[in-house]
Amino acid sequence: MKVTLKDGSVREYSEPKTVIEIAEDISAGLARNTCAGEVNGERVDLRTTISEDCTLNILTADSKGGLATIRHTASHVLAQALKRLYPDVQLAIGPSIDDGFYYDVDSATPLTTDDFEKIEAEMKKIVKEDLKLERFELPRDEAIKFFKEKNEPYKVQLIEDLPEDASISLYKQGEFTDLCAGPHLVSTKGVKAFKLMKLAGAYWRGDSKNKMLTRIYGTAFAKKADLDEYLFILEEAKKRDHRKIGKEMGLFTFTDEGPGFPFFLPNGMILRNELMKYWREIHYANGYQEIETPIMLDQNLWVTSGHWAHYKDNMYSTTIDDQPFCIKPMNCPGSILVYKMQPHSYKELPMRLAEVGLVHRHEASGALHGLMRVRCFHQDDAHEFLAPDQIEAEIEHIVRLINKFYEKFEFKYTVELSTMPEDHMGSDEDWENATNGLKNALEKMGIPYEINEGDGAFYGPKIDFHLEDCLKRTWQCGTIQLDFQLPHNFDLKYIGADGEEHQPVMIHRVVFGSVERFLGILTENYAGKFPTWLSPVQVRVLPISDKFSEYAKQITDKIKAASIRVEMDERAEKIGFKIREATLQRVPYMLVVGAKEQESGMVSVRSRYAGDEGSKTVEEFISAVSEEIRDRVRREEKTTEK
Repeated sequence: MKVTLKDGSVREYSEPKTVIEIAEDISAGLARNTCAGEVNGERVDLRTTISEDCTLNILTADSKGGLATIRHTASHVLAQALKRLYPDVQLAIGPSIDDGFYYDVDSATPLTTDDFEKIEAEMKKIVKEDLKLERFELPRDEAIKFFKEKNEPYKVQLIEDLPEDASISLYKQGEFTDLCAGPHLVSTKGVKAFKLMKLAGAYWRGDSKNKMLTRIYGTAFAKKADLDEYLFILEEAKKRDHRKIGKEMGLFTFTDEGPGFPFFLPNGMILRNELMKYWREIHYANGYQEIETPIMLDQNLWVTSGHWAHYKDNMYSTTIDDQPFCIKPMNCPGSILVYKMQPHSYKELPMRLAEVGLVHRHEASGALHGLMRVRCFHQDDAHEFLAPDQIEAEIEHIVRLINKFYEKFEFKYTVELSTMPEDHMGSDEDWENATNGLKNALEKMGIPYEINEGDGAFYGPKIDFHLEDCLKRTWQCGTIQLDFQLPHNFDLKYIGADGEEHQPVMIHRVVFGSVERFLGILTENYAGKFPTWLSPVQVRVLPISDKFSEYAKQITDKIKAASIRVEMDERAEKIGFKIREATLQRVPYMLVVGAKEQESGMVSVRSRYAGDEGSKTVEEFISAVSEEIRDRVRREEKTTEK
């Protein structure tokens, strides 16, 4: 039997081997750090026997699959602890999730976070007991009988939904047995660092007609240091919450009259306008023409585009003069109408039409989250129309442009290629051609990427850019989508060099995605300490007392005349208070003005970046700050916090 490992090496065995035996054969150190295996792409227990040729990926504790296995076992440890402490509790489901695990339970005794200490203590006992997790199977009817006897109705319902001839997988650890497909660690001892995080309500099977269960969230890591880092990041994220900072800095707000519809306040508009000014400069330099299309268009347009069939549950619609209209959830059909307004030659291609369009998409109220998840937002779209032989070059052009933006904000990123979803338009052949076009461009540029199977748009495959912020969280922002479908649906044409009509290819792409969401990400990444060029207030002039107000006013007027955003704090407060407040409001520069400064015609400069920067003439200060703003540079902060 031949076992092909992730690195491409092949190991041959004359008899069946378990995953852990193969790990031990590779190295004792690897075996000690192994949590599970992946055989032909399917995650399995370490004790799974391999008896035929296969591919094998050994999942260690620091891998995504290994960590998911640790967390899955942690959910079983939680369930066992609950059954020990609250014997009447009924268990529903307990999977691992991206940042931990949860277990849904039906408890006659109301559970609160005050119970976490007791539950965690029992979990630690179970870990210390070093209970082996043993997988076994039962016929469906025996499994139903088993869980009925244990008074576990939710488990019974899950089994009853399976085929009658199904063999049911269970896991046993000590006195506790759970319905589970696995995989799991070999022993509870492997759950070394965990913490219960919060409680929430969850309807059984996600159906509001069913009973509300208690969902207990937790997280687990291979090492305590990793858990401590995660908890630190969570606390840091609370401090950086864009909703909190947005309120403190007067950037944006929401009202009960418009849930999910943000109100941008004066400081927020400055921030957004500066961001989009930069966006427009870069796009103009890269050959884009900006357009604006209506917010509402005839429903028939959305039927032709395919949005009505694939996206109508997320669309807002209305009727005008007995004719159905839709508020646009995307900008692409409008750009197509602009393209169709006149004939085009191959000499005009690629045609790059950019639009910062206001789109509306319905989101469930429970999913709304500040600027990160809203019901209306500005999408920084561009739609490009090109000949098929221009695809790879244009993808490279777009990737370079997106990279320029992310470098400006010092974001690292990873790339995913998302392929054909189940709900899609067009032929498999078109999808294969489009997907290969994206692959070829990425590989030609030497950009590493992962395949995200089945997550493409309904009209074409896409490249997604995932930004990593200073807390190592990832955010999907930029997208490049290749589309053969809409040009066909709308019968788009251009005249080729041969004088004949041809159908163009269409590229949909965004840099920020949602401008609002990107602003939320920036706010949290910088903790509100925006680079000077983005800061709503760039300078605050602070007279020590009323005696120096006139001089302070002259300085303020000079700075304002240089197109630097400046405020003067004329309040009858002590200078220490004014400095402290300006610091809390994250103003980049403070100019302190007193007797010494007035006599010398200077200003004392304090900055967010270096603290006391000494005395300067107003002209020197204006020159330095103007250069910093013009070049859109970001000075390092005085503290380690970004």
